[in-house]
Amino acid sequence: MDERSTAESRFAGVFGHLGLITAYARRRGARDPEEIAAEVMAIAWRRLADVPEDDPRPWLIATARNLLLADWRRRAVPAVADLLDRAEPVALPSPSVELDPDLELALRSLSVQDREALLLVAWEDLTPAGAAASLGISPAAFRVRLHRARRRLVYELEARARRTQPVDNCQPSLEQL
Repeated sequence: MDERSTAESRFAGVFGHLGLITAYARRRGARDPEEIAAEVMAIAWRRLADVPEDDPRPWLIATARNLLLADWRRRAVPAVADLLDRAEPVALPSPSVELDPDLELALRSLSVQDREALLLVAWEDLTPAGAAASLGISPAAFRVRLHRARRRLVYELEARARRTQPVDNCQPSLEQL
């Protein structure tokens, strides 16, 4: 098998993740998720040596995330784009997926980093090590972020449940009057 055939065979495995990348871009609010996914695959082909052989998903997601961020910066008002360039964490939009309303509100109340940690593991089905690689942080830092994000999500869900539960005895009884 020649070098070109080997590369094409390897890329076929990478290309098998096209649907995952399209779905990722769609959930992150891309104007054209198919275009983002196609650009990710073009970059993967050009930089095939950089794409991990064991699990290319974290690399592909990181590439898609970078393309989405670049697209949002281009579309932003120039003053906002300048702020985005200087900001530490860039706020990704909330995913555009039908969710339970309480879960959606709880997710939206979390920080960008907490939400991204949860979604990479829950929706993109990445391991904590893979999610850490897609964000460019250490696996230990990601596990701490994920643990805290899960705690905050549970707290938000429980707080919403407490606020929506009917309160007994909020009306005085006849005996109390």
